[in-house]
Amino acid sequence: MKRILVTGATGKVGQTLIQRLLAESRFDSYVVRALYHNRALDPQPRLEAVQGSIENLATVEEALTDVTHVVHLATVKETPEQIMDVAVKGLFWLLETCRTSPTFEQFIMIGGDAAVGHFVYPHPLPVTETQRHTAYAGCYALSKVLEETMLEQYYVQYDLNGCCLRAPWIMEKDDFKYQLSFGEDVFGGPRWCDLVGPAFAQTYVESHTIPIMLNPDGVPVKRNFVHVEDLVSAILLAIDHPKARQQTFNICMNEPVDYGEVAHYLAQNYGLPSVPIKTSYHSTWLDNSKAKFLLGWRPEFDLPKLIDAAWAYTRTEDDPRKVWYPG
Repeated sequence: MKRILVTGATGKVGQTLIQRLLAESRFDSYVVRALYHNRALDPQPRLEAVQGSIENLATVEEALTDVTHVVHLATVKETPEQIMDVAVKGLFWLLETCRTSPTFEQFIMIGGDAAVGHFVYPHPLPVTETQRHTAYAGCYALSKVLEETMLEQYYVQYDLNGCCLRAPWIMEKDDFKYQLSFGEDVFGGPRWCDLVGPAFAQTYVESHTIPIMLNPDGVPVKRNFVHVEDLVSAILLAIDHPKARQQTFNICMNEPVDYGEVAHYLAQNYGLPSVPIKTSYHSTWLDNSKAKFLLGWRPEFDLPKLIDAAWAYTRTEDDPRKVWYPG
């Protein structure tokens, strides 16, 4: 029997992945083991649960007992007091335990475009998987570089069967709508309300104005996103895929989101005004050709679908907006 361990199981990717693993017929013979820290999942057939943190070796050893596959999602953001214990030591315990396990077969890690500079640095060419690591200031981007480097070295040292799926900002539900908010309910960054000041921010909130992020030259920024459903589709394809072995893949939309095009689409289809805001950020274009070529993966979400899905989503009382980590 195959057994898949999902770390970070109660996050947005973890929850979606587990539901699809349990629903898709290809994985009917698999047991899913969820490793969670603070939040638990509702019991389901073929779903096992282990509570704890990957920073503790005993927790990792318990979680990996009889496991054949690992999908590593657990992470923290800009929290220096936690990040090295979770991102570095935790990954080390996972990899060490996997390589000595008699049942282990494959390790899949979800990386991030923070490892190659995100939109902090200029990228004159599309960013492929051969781009050198370029962490920006802060501990989160550094942790993404360290994670990818450690996994790559386990390929060299122990011929580990691993795979890194490098994702940009992951969207679900109404996330994309709220990353454009001038209110305190903004999801992620930039915090548009801080860039324009409280008086302008309030005016923009009342008029439902959309920010157009500009680079230092005044040109709309192109920024990479991926919808959680597309990322999960890539994870499922990578499981036991022979061409995934010891590879890194950019998993993102076919084209980055152009903030000028976002404003135009929302004006044409939703009647929303916009305002340009100059920032220090730069356009970047993640190239997903390798994942298409080797895995046969195709993202379903383009810009119109991403916008329409976010604007159509209505939250119920038992589905409040929550941000589980800073950043």
